[in-house]
Amino acid sequence: MSRLVAFAAIQGGYKVVSQVEGELEKALQSYDASTKIGFPNTAYYLPVIYSLTGMKCETLEDLKKPMAFARGLLPPHIKGSNHLPYLGPLLDAGMAGIFAYEVKEALRILKEPDFYIAQEDPDIDAGKLWVGPADDTILRKRGVEFVDGSAPGFAAVVGAAPDAETAKMIVEDYQKKSLYIFCAANHNGKTVIEQCLEAGMQVGWNTRIVPFGPDISSAVFALGFANRAAMAFGGVQPGDYRRMLMYNKNRIFAFVNALGDVGTEWAVAAAGAVNWGFPTLADTDIPEILPTGICTYEHVVANVPHDEICQKSVEVRGLKINITEIDIPLAFGPAFEGERVRGGDLFGQMGGSKTQCTELVKMAEMNEIEDGKVNVIGPDIADMKEGDVLPLGIYVQIAGREFQPDFEPIMERQIHHLVNYIQGIMHIGQRDISWVRVSKAAVEKGFSLKDIGVVLHAKFHQEFQKIVDKVQVTLYTGKDDVDKLTATARAEYKKRDERVDTMTDEDVDTFYSCSLCQSFAPSHVCTVSPERTGLCGAYNWMDCKASFEINPTGPNQPIKKGKVLDQKLGRFEGVDAFIKGASKGAIDTYNFYSMVHAPMTTCGCCECIAAMLPSCNGIMTVGRDYTGDTPSGMKFTTLAGVMGGGASSPGFVGHSKFNITQKKFILGDGGLLRMVWMPKIVKDEIYDRLNARGAEMGVENFADLIADETVGVTEEEILPWLEEKGHPALSMEPLIG
Repeated sequence: MSRLVAFAAIQGGYKVVSQVEGELEKALQSYDASTKIGFPNTAYYLPVIYSLTGMKCETLEDLKKPMAFARGLLPPHIKGSNHLPYLGPLLDAGMAGIFAYEVKEALRILKEPDFYIAQEDPDIDAGKLWVGPADDTILRKRGVEFVDGSAPGFAAVVGAAPDAETAKMIVEDYQKKSLYIFCAANHNGKTVIEQCLEAGMQVGWNTRIVPFGPDISSAVFALGFANRAAMAFGGVQPGDYRRMLMYNKNRIFAFVNALGDVGTEWAVAAAGAVNWGFPTLADTDIPEILPTGICTYEHVVANVPHDEICQKSVEVRGLKINITEIDIPLAFGPAFEGERVRGGDLFGQMGGSKTQCTELVKMAEMNEIEDGKVNVIGPDIADMKEGDVLPLGIYVQIAGREFQPDFEPIMERQIHHLVNYIQGIMHIGQRDISWVRVSKAAVEKGFSLKDIGVVLHAKFHQEFQKIVDKVQVTLYTGKDDVDKLTATARAEYKKRDERVDTMTDEDVDTFYSCSLCQSFAPSHVCTVSPERTGLCGAYNWMDCKASFEINPTGPNQPIKKGKVLDQKLGRFEGVDAFIKGASKGAIDTYNFYSMVHAPMTTCGCCECIAAMLPSCNGIMTVGRDYTGDTPSGMKFTTLAGVMGGGASSPGFVGHSKFNITQKKFILGDGGLLRMVWMPKIVKDEIYDRLNARGAEMGVENFADLIADETVGVTEEEILPWLEEKGHPALSMEPLIG
């Protein structure tokens, strides 16, 4: 253990605590002691202080207690030839500094409420570069990634690299490994975030490059995020400091990169991070702490070359990342999924109503395809000029000893994520309504459509080893070829849907859960049955069954439906037991076939939201692609915000478009004949199915009896029209009895 590094950290602790004590005293002279303080939109108060001590800091007066606690942690100064091991005093000084930094940031937010922008991405044009502490919405959305492994950890980068290109190289190395990059502090007035922007990178939570703040004190937001994740997802209780720190050491694989001169204020922050088991790696010549102890391996490593700092950090932290290099000219990884290819960045595109873009995965026999073969039939990106469009057909053939036709739609939906993982490429939609946008930057680096096939081949092998033996990809860009593939694909889609359409809930004794959306709707548990497809429209019962066979520990788990508790409303004993556990007690029960009585929980990913229209004795539904007003008085976005957080909201329910014409759709409330309004875009899409289901229920041409926005967007506007048409809902028993 170096005496010098312990000396610097302890000196830094005294310096920071004294500075913040002064700032707090000045604030108490300027504001009333009862003035409210805290980080915006969080139930965790000042999260580091709250999680480790249980102190709830809500007013200026409350800040005195953690500052006194921090002062009490400060160890004696190191004097003379003291040969004691310095790790204990260093850790105490570091923790004192971290507490003080969190108080400092709370005081900044009090005095400068607009300093940070409270959203996922900065507003560069408005000069709002720093996002500050993540609110609880971001925590729910992103924190679960540190639990399920999709984000193995984070790099807390403080300071700045020598130049923008070096900063870009370091940050992209971490992105490729699916790590978050939490950025704070400046070196000689320059920050890594500014360097990333200079290098043309997109920053924000969506690209995992998070601009916390320009000062070393804002690094405390990274530790606060880690501790909140432990409380929210790991069940660690506030004040259980030992379990909190051990959870972070064992579960949150994080480390600090110090880029630039490490003074006493940086040293105390680094010492504080060691308490969490987070080591520091520096690009300068600072004293090292090489023996193991708190951290998995070394605590402080110096003189790390910039082109080695990523790999060295991963090694020192003991993080295991299994990534096989994919031979394409662009970076690849989940960090790029949030990128957007906007108008000024766009080189060319396929689909998105400009051309046809279709995707199809089909099972093949082992001797029919050649593993790794990728063909582009037709023009490629190099044949396009800026602004051009192309049709595109992505046809993937998979052979495997354990592969089944039921797995085809599961694999097909992976195309969306995997193409989005390519830096500079944006993918939207699925099936025959996909849309691919290619950026100028990607073209400059040599992107080819063949690279999509290379990615799909590699990732299908990596992620589905159990069922995949061979993958062959063909990409069509000629109109005739794409139209031919689209006709084939639509016939396959229809066949898949019909497999479920002929099944009933009574045919099976097992339903399936889907918990994919619990990251942002913690109490939401979607249960998928043959006659109740997933709310998002992406999963039906067959898909969930196949998903479970592929990944038995995944988000789609079997649920024995058990005893039928209410045949009409669709309530099952086994489902009640499952959802109570899966929602951690937040939800005791819900009904499959009702939106009036204890309806299923809803998340923000639902394809449609239905709402009661009491004056019309019926219901309406609205899809997320309709942005106008509705007779409920709320647009889709408002509805999703009101009841899309995992709640069971009587009078409202989320559902898929396909579910509208399934036989059990709100059957406990009267069924489809209650439908009095839906947007024209939805009605046109499912027109034939509406008429077919209506006829089964005794009403011919039922679609023509449903009002849309061309009739009106209030109950008062549509009711006379419904009366003129003789809509059956008007003569049904009251919806609310």
